[in-house]
Amino acid sequence: MPQLSSKLDIASTLRKLAARVVDHRERLTNVAHLFTGNVLASLLALAAFAVTARALGPYGYGQLALIYASVQLIERLVSFQSWQPIIRFGANLEGAAHRENLRVLLKFGMLLDLAGAVCGFLIAMAAGVLLASLFGWSQETHHLFMLYAGVLLFQLSGMPTAVQRLAGNFRLLAYGQLVTLSVRASLCAAGLHFGGGLGYFALVWGGTQVLGSITTIVLAFIVLRRQGVTGILSAPLAGLTRRFPGIWRFAWSANASLTLWVSSQQLDTLIVGALADPAAAGVYHVAKRIGQLGQKLGGQVQAVLFPDVARLWGKGGIGEFKRVILEIEIMLVVLSLTMLAGVTLLIKPLIVNTAGSEFLAAAPLAVAQMVAVVLLMSGSVGRISLLAMGRQDDVLRAVIAGTIGFHAAAFTLIPLVGPIGAVIGQIVLGTIWLSLIGLALRNALKSRTKPPHLSKAATASTEGGPLPTSPAIPL
Repeated sequence: MPQLSSKLDIASTLRKLAARVVDHRERLTNVAHLFTGNVLASLLALAAFAVTARALGPYGYGQLALIYASVQLIERLVSFQSWQPIIRFGANLEGAAHRENLRVLLKFGMLLDLAGAVCGFLIAMAAGVLLASLFGWSQETHHLFMLYAGVLLFQLSGMPTAVQRLAGNFRLLAYGQLVTLSVRASLCAAGLHFGGGLGYFALVWGGTQVLGSITTIVLAFIVLRRQGVTGILSAPLAGLTRRFPGIWRFAWSANASLTLWVSSQQLDTLIVGALADPAAAGVYHVAKRIGQLGQKLGGQVQAVLFPDVARLWGKGGIGEFKRVILEIEIMLVVLSLTMLAGVTLLIKPLIVNTAGSEFLAAAPLAVAQMVAVVLLMSGSVGRISLLAMGRQDDVLRAVIAGTIGFHAAAFTLIPLVGPIGAVIGQIVLGTIWLSLIGLALRNALKSRTKPPHLSKAATASTEGGPLPTSPAIPL
C-alpha cells in the first residue's frame, strides 16, 4: 500500500506540473516564436556576413565590420529603450476612456526614440575623426562611416516595439525581421556576383537597416489605427508626470542600466584584445557567440512576460503575480541547465565543424561562458518583475554592482590568465546580478508596495490611458 500511495503521489504531482505548463502554453509559444525568429535571423545575418567577407576580402570586410560595430555601439549607448516605460505605465490600463493617456504615453515614447536617434547621430559625427585615427581608416572609409551613421536617425523602434508587444503580435516581431534580412542577403549575393566594392556593401547594410526600421514603424501605426488610436503626434504632453508619476525617473534609470550593461556585454571582446592579443580576442569571441544563444532566449522570455506581469501587478493580483514569475523562473533554470549540459557534451565537435580546429581553445571558455549565461538567465524574470513593480532603482543598483565586479575581475585576470579572465568576469557579474535581483525581489514582494501608477491621478477614467489589451490583431 505505501508503494501504491507513493506512485499515486508521483502521478498527481506530474499531472499538476503538466497543468502548470499548459497554463503557460501561450507564453511559451510566444517565446518559441521569438526564439525561432531570432535563430533564423542569425542564420540570415551569418549568410550576409559570409558573402560580404568573401566579396571584400579580409581588409575590406574588416573595415565594414568596424563601421557597423561602431555605429551599433553608439546606438546602444544612447538608446532610451522607450518600450520599457511604455509597457510599465501602459500595460494595465484598458478601455476607450483611457485613450487620451495612451496617446500621450506613445508620443512620449516617440520623442524619447527621436532624442536618442538624434543624439546618437551627433555623437557619431563628432567621433568620426577619432575612430578614423584609431582604426587607421582611409578618407574613403571615413566618409562611408559618416554616411552609414545616418542609419542612427531612423532607429525609432522603441515605441513600435512596445505597441506590438502589448498587442501580442509576437509572431510579427519574430518573423518580420526575416524579410529585411532576406533582402540584405540577396543583395549581398548580387554584390558578390557583380563585383561590388566596399561602398556597395555599406549601402546595402545601411539601406536594409533603414528599411527594417521604417517597416517596424509603419506596422505599429497600422496596429494602432485598427485599435482606434490616432492623432498621437497632436497629443498634449502637459501634465505627463501627473498622469504617470515617476515616468521620467523610470526612463533615465532604464537608460543608465542599459549603458552600463553594454560596457560588460559589448566591449568585452575589445578589452580582451587590448589586454591580451587579437588571437585571444578571436577565441573569446567564438566562445561568446555560442553562449549568447542562451542569452537571447532569456531576452525573449522578458519580452513576452513583461506586459503580463505589469498587468498582474497593476491589478493587485499579488498571489497570481508570484505564482507566474516563480513558475517561469523554474522553467528557465531547468532549460538553462539543460543547455549547459548540452554545450559541455557537444562543444568540441561543434567548434571543429564550425569555426575550425584552430579554435578548440575556445571549448573550455564556451562551457564557462554558459555558466555565466545560466546565472544571467536565472535573474531575467526577477528583472522584469522589479520593473513592473516600479523598482527600477533596484535593477540599476544590481547592474552597477555587477558591472563593477566584471571590470574588476576582467582587468585583473586577463593579463594573468588570458581570455578566461573575461569569462570569469562574466561569472562574477552573473553571481552579483542574480544575488541582488533575488534579494530585491524578495524584499519588494514582502512590502507589497502599491504600484505608483495606480494613484488617483493615474487611474481616474478621464486621466488614465495605456494600450488597450485587446487580442492580438493579425497583420
